[in-house]
Amino acid sequence: MLRSLYSGISGLNAHQRMIDVTGNNIANVNTTGYKSSQVQFNDTLSQMMGAGGSPQDGMAGTNPAQVGLGVRVAGITANFSQGSAQTTGKSGDMMIQGDGFFITRSGNENLYTRAGSFFFDANGVLATSTGEPVQGWTAVDGKVNSAAKPGDIRMPLGATIPPERTTTMTLKGNLSSDNIPDVNDPDNYGIEGVPADNPGYSTTIPVKVFDEQGGTQTVTAQFTRTAVNNTVDPPISSWRVQLLGEDDGDPTTPLPPVGDPVTLQFQNGKPVKDSTGAEDDPENVLKSIVVGAAPATYTVDLADVTSYSGTTDARVFDTDGQTAGALTSLSYTVSDSGEIIGVYSNGLKQTLGQVAMATFKNVNGLEKVGNSLFRTTVNSGYAQVGEPGSAGMGQVISGALEMSNVDLAQEFTNLVVAQRGFQANSRIITTSDEILQELVSMKR
Repeated sequence: MLRSLYSGISGLNAHQRMIDVTGNNIANVNTTGYKSSQVQFNDTLSQMMGAGGSPQDGMAGTNPAQVGLGVRVAGITANFSQGSAQTTGKSGDMMIQGDGFFITRSGNENLYTRAGSFFFDANGVLATSTGEPVQGWTAVDGKVNSAAKPGDIRMPLGATIPPERTTTMTLKGNLSSDNIPDVNDPDNYGIEGVPADNPGYSTTIPVKVFDEQGGTQTVTAQFTRTAVNNTVDPPISSWRVQLLGEDDGDPTTPLPPVGDPVTLQFQNGKPVKDSTGAEDDPENVLKSIVVGAAPATYTVDLADVTSYSGTTDARVFDTDGQTAGALTSLSYTVSDSGEIIGVYSNGLKQTLGQVAMATFKNVNGLEKVGNSLFRTTVNSGYAQVGEPGSAGMGQVISGALEMSNVDLAQEFTNLVVAQRGFQANSRIITTSDEILQELVSMKR
């Protein structure tokens, strides 16, 4: 029989595989996280008709003469280029920007996917749309241990956060170093030596704090200038800080002092421990003070407090402490590092868990198993597991999905090429058949 018959058959088979792959790509043009595939052809064994010979005795060498025996599919490789982003606005939808795969569990086997359409089921387990639990780390008291083995991520619905007493206040702003007189006594500029019953220029800042049971109360920080001297180099000033208790409702009764007053000293506008020392000496920098009386003592952070000329606008920028809260809803956000942050009933946000991510030395060695999932093989290498955004791994974009990376223009072109290749190889068979017919007809 003619070799061309078998060459034509191999061509038909190879181009049929190309049409199959191209058709599958087109069918998945809207599949989330789908990666298109391409077919590579190789020629098959060639029959040796004449071997090559070396030049000798003044004669030129001869080249080998071979007849090919057809074509075969050398491989079908996936294209793992980044797909476009499709914004959904849904918190459970996550897209990987860069390299890596989400990890899911199917029974006792880990599978990998780029399709990040997730949701929390009735048991609070983060899962894919086909029911595989997403792997990562569940936080304990808001802390994620990413060094541990990844497992199912669970939303701890009903979990509570205990109350915490306020212990720290962060103060920001300026305490004026100008010679501003007391509005009640124009001759009093707050200079040291003024009688204690007429302390000079002062300002008060109300602060909302929490007690041990999570109850709220308002304390007042009173700042009274006790000294200022802008004629020396460097200029110096000092303020007395006194913590005052809650208002008893009687406007004629002054607020009760809580604890002893603390003196703040400024040199060149910066708080210092000792005004006789250098203000640029790190050992002389005053970073914080403690005000109040036990058990209601508070550490006041002074890192951003100044005493320059201008308006006194000192204010409490932040305080710690909280009321008790419970996680009663599935309201959450996802950070670019894959952290799932829940919102408690007291308004506090806390990390509930973090999705894990995996990369491979050879992503083309992964095996497709359906449902946009991949399985490791002996040629893919082991999964390198870590946090999103860490070395070699992409970031997570919340509220978006990765679209299919199928290029329709390219796929339709491939479809035409495969169709013409199939037609051409079918002509080989019909032509070979006609030659055989002529051969059989010789007997007549």
